[in-house]
Amino acid sequence: MSGTWLDKVSWNADGLVPVIAQEVGSNKVLMFAWMNREALSLTAETGQAVYWSRSRKRLWHKGEESGHVQKVHAVHLDCDEDVILITVEQVGGIACHTGRHNCFFQKLEQDQWVIDQEVVKNPEDIYHHE
Repeated sequence: MSGTWLDKVSWNADGLVPVIAQEVGSNKVLMFAWMNREALSLTAETGQAVYWSRSRKRLWHKGEESGHVQKVHAVHLDCDEDVILITVEQVGGIACHTGRHNCFFQKLEQDQWVIDQEVVKNPEDIYHHE
């Protein structure tokens, strides 16, 4: 696969582009993350979401620890060429490290953040840290 398509993306000063992961079918926004050139290239090549973890400073294959991989159905570039939207099938139905379906579970209600989404699976049962 030629990498020239990657040149069309407007990467930020850190060589990253913001990525929105949207669930195919429901169209729910599951999460937001970042990709560098290698992550976007691997995502297109493998058909599974690979992100750049800013905290770990390394590539992060979504689901590498939890098994909750994201099977990519499509990759879109926005009109300004600086945001990626991927439509994905969320394996296991859990996208968030908190064990919830998606990462946007805190809703603003009357000047307070209220949790509006239950935990699907306890994170301690998902991540096995030694």
